[in-house]
Amino acid sequence: MSTNIVPPADVTAERAQQILAAIEADPEFPAFRAATLEYSSDWQCFTGFPVIERWNLDADKEPLLTEGLRALAIKAAVYALTGDENVAEVPIAVPVDEMTHAMIAQPQLLARIAGRFGFQVIHQTDQEHTNYMPGCVTDQVYRLAWGEPPVRYWLAKDEVDRRLAFLADRYASIGLGRSGREHQLTFAV
Repeated sequence: MSTNIVPPADVTAERAQQILAAIEADPEFPAFRAATLEYSSDWQCFTGFPVIERWNLDADKEPLLTEGLRALAIKAAVYALTGDENVAEVPIAVPVDEMTHAMIAQPQLLARIAGRFGFQVIHQTDQEHTNYMPGCVTDQVYRLAWGEPPVRYWLAKDEVDRRLAFLADRYASIGLGRSGREHQLTFAV
């Protein structure tokens, strides 16, 4: 079944809750959780997590794991209800999307968990939408499934853009161009 319409928020929320419950109840979830959180040593993005005010890896990784799981559950629910990968790429806040990358970096564990419950993990970088805004479809589904999204992580796109511009200026001041994607530093002794 393929549609171009996101299903009703209440139906999607119920399915997302089921998917998240299945992930967390899976016998391999503890290993998935541990592997995802261990991935923290590779979290070097200059434009994802750093938009969080007073970002701290140790303090923020557990709450972000929760938010990333919820985001993947929403996307999987939309896909389960529509069969459409493009529709399932619902808007996600930048820091939450960054956490989903850490989860997807555990492909074998995540595939086995998804396979046991019969859902598909949806994420394709060139299709993703990091344009989350309060009131959007993701926000509606989230609120019905889990209540108010934590604004620390579910930042609106316009606020993310403002923070990214701030960060780009700071990075440039220490010689990092394109928000950490290039530099002219030398490492001569």
